[in-house]
Amino acid sequence: MGLIGAISATASGLQAQRVRMDVVAGNVANIDTTRTAEGGPYTRKVVRFAAADQSLPFAQAVQKFQPGGTTGVVLTSVSEDNTTPTRLVYDPSHLDADADGYVELPNVDMVTEMTDLTSANRSYQANVTVLNAVKQMALRALDIGNR
Repeated sequence: MGLIGAISATASGLQAQRVRMDVVAGNVANIDTTRTAEGGPYTRKVVRFAAADQSLPFAQAVQKFQPGGTTGVVLTSVSEDNTTPTRLVYDPSHLDADADGYVELPNVDMVTEMTDLTSANRSYQANVTVLNAVKQMALRALDIGNR
């Protein structure tokens, strides 16, 4: 992989982590949403990635983060987390309370979301570090060529 390939792979990582941070922000924003258009409380969204390998069946179908390359990251899905149960809270004064006074709240956990956000932020920072290193290598190569 040359310099362009490294930049492309790093750019895909940056974009992937941005999507991940956006999804976490959406989850946190809807932590108290008890009623959606589909009915029921908000369901936490989860982002799935895979290596951008042309042999993978979903590499072309969903969304590629780097144009024309075979390295980097592919977004495979942003799906609902149906494995984590919703929370029931006793609040008979709430508009969405059932006959027993319980409100069904989203399956969003602030600790999990902040952990995901911290992980995405660190991954983003690592990709920026790699991008800066590649940029420095390219500049050094140009300096050597000009001597």
